[in-house]
Amino acid sequence: MAMALISASVAATPLQVLLFALLLAASASALPAQQPDMDRARWQVDRVNRRGPSLGLVMSYVDEATALQASGYFTPWRVLPFVDLYGRRFHIGSIRGVNVIHALTGQRRLNAAVTVQTLIDVFSVSGIVHYGTAGSSNDSMSFGDVSVPKLVAYTGAWTWKKFRSPKESSAELSFGEYNIPNGGENLLGSLKFRNEELYSVGKPMEEVFWLPVDSAWFKVAEQLKVKLERCNDTFCLPTTPQVVYGLKGASADMFLDNAEYSKFLFREFGVSTVDEESAAVVMTTTSPGVPVIVFRGVSDLAGGEPTWSSTSLMNLASINALKVAVEFIGTVGKQKSIESVQRSNN
Repeated sequence: MAMALISASVAATPLQVLLFALLLAASASALPAQQPDMDRARWQVDRVNRRGPSLGLVMSYVDEATALQASGYFTPWRVLPFVDLYGRRFHIGSIRGVNVIHALTGQRRLNAAVTVQTLIDVFSVSGIVHYGTAGSSNDSMSFGDVSVPKLVAYTGAWTWKKFRSPKESSAELSFGEYNIPNGGENLLGSLKFRNEELYSVGKPMEEVFWLPVDSAWFKVAEQLKVKLERCNDTFCLPTTPQVVYGLKGASADMFLDNAEYSKFLFREFGVSTVDEESAAVVMTTTSPGVPVIVFRGVSDLAGGEPTWSSTSLMNLASINALKVAVEFIGTVGKQKSIESVQRSNN
C-alpha cells in the first residue's frame, strides 16, 4: 500500500520518503505492544528449562521472602537470574546445589494457586516446597516451632444455615453457643463446613476435605535434623523451638485472630496450625500429581497471645520454617543425585 504512493517511474521526493517512513512506523505501532515481551519471556523460560528440572519454592508474605534473601541460602543463576511472568518474578538459581525456582505468591489461596499453577505449567519443576508462617491452634505448639503437616484442609467454604440441625453429623459452628453470658439461639444461625471439589488426572472429580502432602517427601522430612533459632534481633524465646511432624493444618482466606474459633478448629478437626495458603498449594499440586510438602513456622497463637508476639516473632517463624525447607531441599537433591548415578551405572 505504501509503495503505491511512490510511482516507480518517478524519483521519490524527500517528502514522499518521509511519508513512507511515517507509514512504516504507524504499521509497526499497530502490532500488539506485549508481543515482544511475551516472545522474550518464552525464550527465557525455554532457556531456564534447558538447564534441567528444578524444585519450586513458594512463600506468601514479603517477610517470608525477605528471610530467604537475607539468609544467603539461594544462589542466583548468573546466566538468567529471574523471569517476569504475569506480574510475578520467578527467581532462578540453586540451594545446596539443587536447581530452585522461587516466587512470592502473595496472600490467600487464589494468589497461591495461580503462582503454583504457573510454576507447574510453564517451568520444568519436579515438585513444590512451600514454607511460611502460621498461627497455632494447638496448645502444644508455640512460637518458633515448625509444623510439617501430613494433612491440610480448606476451612473457609461453608453452607450458612438459619439453624443448626440436631442430627447433623458433620462439623458445624453454631453462633448461639458463643452468646454472652449464656449460649442459646442466634440470628446468625450456624455454618456447615463444605468439602472441596478435587479434579485429578485420570480420576473422576471427588469431594474431599483433607488433602495429604506427598507421602514419600513426608518420610524424607521426618528424618531431617534441624536446630531451630531461639532468638531474633529483638527477642529471645525461653526454650529452643522444635520441628513437629504429622499434624493437621487448615487454610482460609482470612487472618485468624480469634481464640475461640481457633479452639473450635482444634476441637472439631484436630487442626494445629492455621494459615491462608497451604491448602491451595497442596490442592493445586495434587491435581497433576506433582509432589508437595509444607513447612509452617508458628508466629502467633491465632488470637490467644499478647499483642506483641505476632510482630516481634514473625521473622523468627519465617527463618525457622525456611531452615527446615532448605534442609529438605538439600536432602532431596542429594537423593536424586544418588538415584541418577545408580541409573547410569545399571
